[in-house]
Amino acid sequence: MAHIQEYQDLVLDAVEVVEFKLIRSKSDLEKEELAFHPLMAHQIFGESESIFGYQGLKVSILYTAGPLHIYLGVNYDRKVDELSKGEIKADDVVATIAEKLPDGCYFVNMDEFLKTLDKADKFQPFGEKLAESKHTDDEGNERHFEIYHCNYKYPSFLKFFSRLQTFVLWFVDAASYIDVDDPQWSYFICYEKYKNENGEELFATVGYTTIYEYYAYPQHIRPRISQMLILPPFQKLGIGTKMVENIYKFYHSQKNVIDITVEDPSDDFQRMRNFVDSRLCMKLKSFQRDEIKKGFNKEMIKEARETYKLNPRQCRKVYEILRFYHTNIHDKDDYTAYRLDVKKRLNAVYHKQLSDIKKMEKAKMDTEWLRARLPNLKQRIEQLQEEYEQVEKDYKQIIQKLRDV
Repeated sequence: MAHIQEYQDLVLDAVEVVEFKLIRSKSDLEKEELAFHPLMAHQIFGESESIFGYQGLKVSILYTAGPLHIYLGVNYDRKVDELSKGEIKADDVVATIAEKLPDGCYFVNMDEFLKTLDKADKFQPFGEKLAESKHTDDEGNERHFEIYHCNYKYPSFLKFFSRLQTFVLWFVDAASYIDVDDPQWSYFICYEKYKNENGEELFATVGYTTIYEYYAYPQHIRPRISQMLILPPFQKLGIGTKMVENIYKFYHSQKNVIDITVEDPSDDFQRMRNFVDSRLCMKLKSFQRDEIKKGFNKEMIKEARETYKLNPRQCRKVYEILRFYHTNIHDKDDYTAYRLDVKKRLNAVYHKQLSDIKKMEKAKMDTEWLRARLPNLKQRIEQLQEEYEQVEKDYKQIIQKLRDV
């Protein structure tokens, strides 16, 4: 009788054996340089990110570049079913992936998939065009990108977006699909406009951002950026920055918008957002060098909110970045004043906790358990310094980008 322990060499890393391709023409099927791997696989194959039961396994997930019709293909040399004479079964890779896909949105027959590729030339962007831009890639090629806004009023778009958001499970940690039937979702999609070998202009899908428009009393909304994903072949081209800038422009003209927030931003997204917001606020009167040296104030909050829909918390981050931008770190007094200003903000929560404990003690309440949870003064000073050093490190990266622009 076969034992599964005998086949541990058939436990494969899903991140290594799964590959994606965005297919623009049939010739792309053979171009290995177009393939890219997922960043993660635990949201598909579990925490171990493993696939069991194959030798020489290759899992191909192909998307038509524009409409994103999906093909799932599995190739392998040998399977544990054969090696164990049927006593042990290999993982059903296609079924496992298919469970996470919208119903009926994928093919396992290559001929059927190629039929959709033949029709992909007719694909056009959905919604209203907001902006277009040109980028030069590392090879010196000029590329043309366009950003569109769309919503629930386009039923065919919602089917398309259901396919587009399948990428998040492979590239965004703790991601989940949004409910496309909820009318409060707003979508911003980026496409690349390119010419095929016949000189015809076609469109390839590049990435997207979803915004949830929360109601705010009495008749306002507070848009919250939920997800942003730029597909790997299009990353490092500044497209994410352009997306954020155009989201700001879109909502700027809407008087019922209070501010724009972000839902659980990743570190990379927060750095990009900080860069975009800082670059924009550098133009505002209240963020000029002489004003910013006076310290954070309500006028900054007011101007940043009215002009770019920034919330107060994000406005404070921008202030710290731009004040650091104007700080001479070789001037002891200037640098010390800046550090103390940032540390005061970082330490506010700790001081609030101490203040609350003192109030409780005045009321003769037992606070021993609360004090036990707080660091002592020496520990807090060390923690505060570590926190500040991380903040300064992040700000330096943003400031370098601001100087390079």
